[in-house]
Amino acid sequence: MESKETEHKLWGGRFTHSTDPKLEALNESLHFDKRMYAEDIEGSKAFAQGLSRINLLTKEEMMQICDGLDKIQIEWDKNEFAIKNGDEDIHTANERRLKELIGEPATKLHVGRSRNDQVVTDMKLWLKKNLGVLQYEICELIRVVATRSLKEIEIIMPGYTHLQRAQPVRWSHYLLSHAWNLKNDCDRLENNLRLLDLLPLGSGALAGNPFNIDRLELAKSLQFADVTDNSMQAVGDRNFIADFLFWASMVGIHLSRLAEDLIIYSSKEFEFVTIDESYSTGSSLMPQKRNPDSLELIRCIGGSLFGQCCSFMMVLKSLPSTYNKDLQCDKESMFSTFDKLKSILQVATGTVKTLKVNEDKCKSALSYEMLATDVAYYLVRKGVAFRAAHHIAGQVVAEAEKKNVSINALTLEELKNISLHFEVDIGKVWNYENSIEQYRAIGGTAKVSVINQIRKLEAWLVNKEKLA
Repeated sequence: MESKETEHKLWGGRFTHSTDPKLEALNESLHFDKRMYAEDIEGSKAFAQGLSRINLLTKEEMMQICDGLDKIQIEWDKNEFAIKNGDEDIHTANERRLKELIGEPATKLHVGRSRNDQVVTDMKLWLKKNLGVLQYEICELIRVVATRSLKEIEIIMPGYTHLQRAQPVRWSHYLLSHAWNLKNDCDRLENNLRLLDLLPLGSGALAGNPFNIDRLELAKSLQFADVTDNSMQAVGDRNFIADFLFWASMVGIHLSRLAEDLIIYSSKEFEFVTIDESYSTGSSLMPQKRNPDSLELIRCIGGSLFGQCCSFMMVLKSLPSTYNKDLQCDKESMFSTFDKLKSILQVATGTVKTLKVNEDKCKSALSYEMLATDVAYYLVRKGVAFRAAHHIAGQVVAEAEKKNVSINALTLEELKNISLHFEVDIGKVWNYENSIEQYRAIGGTAKVSVINQIRKLEAWLVNKEKLA
């Protein structure tokens, strides 16, 4: 005699004993996949309409199913859906409730469909709807950076390599370096969306659909660009999840690098920026402290995103073909990554928008040794080959260190002792603004180049708004 529990299962007919409670708890996924209730309903309605077109449902049955599913969605929307024992996932719960509402026609909905193609369809639908949320948050951060960059374009600061002072740059040029990383992330997301836009519904458990359901019409009704071409590949495919997790990891890394810079720049040793109190915390022991916790959490969570990516890649490794229960881990990774990335994007935007840049501190951190490359360029303009000019500039730095003075304090006579190419116009080199303004080529830190960067980003943002 079949137990009531196994009778309730979508797969219960073959079983005569109930599932062990420990496995039941481990197997249940409704606590996280209920988040896809709207997508599950949307896919089921489209499938019901597809069955009606091939006369496996009457028009009346199809309408009963769709009306019932609409009522279920209202229950979920209002947080009134009653979850019962045996609702192991969103598909089981919705189908059980549909049968309660409309009776026998509900049992016809699943013909030719498996949870294998149903769940991957739900996940793709969910991502297609929600990736735009992350894209919007990235664009907001880029917009904040572009606005600040234009407003604060006159601020000059040291640029660093190896965390050592390298060359003077505009503060705006530094900020924009992070905006371009984020813009590239958005471009990569567009490619992910194209790969995502293939409908797996109609693949069945693995062999396909035996009733010749019109998959192209299904794709059209669910707003997919096309359908998958191999049913075995489709039900086991989670490449789109791996793509999303890796993409999110890269965004997290870019946010982490921005956070690391600002943590360093906000320290008393630098004081280039001050993090607003609304994005800082204090110490329970040391009253003077203002800790950049917002940035530290971005740095931490940004790293944890890659952990999600790694763990899911290990799930995929060595899986046999088609669907395996291991893939149940996909939704937790997808939802957790989405939520974490959204949160740190919003905090990053708020932090960057409200921070104060301390122009005087940035300026006072400049040193004339940072113009050593300009000395080499001065000599190049005098006709000296660059390698020789670089060597001479190095000798100038060494002579200044030997005399314990700044390189601009060396006399013309002392410079001529190093190279006869030095003339009185070497004095023009000792000017940070002049140094910056020579980098006028596309991508440089000169004012005209920085403004060009800002305008390009602004135009790109406007185009994004039009496409949204």
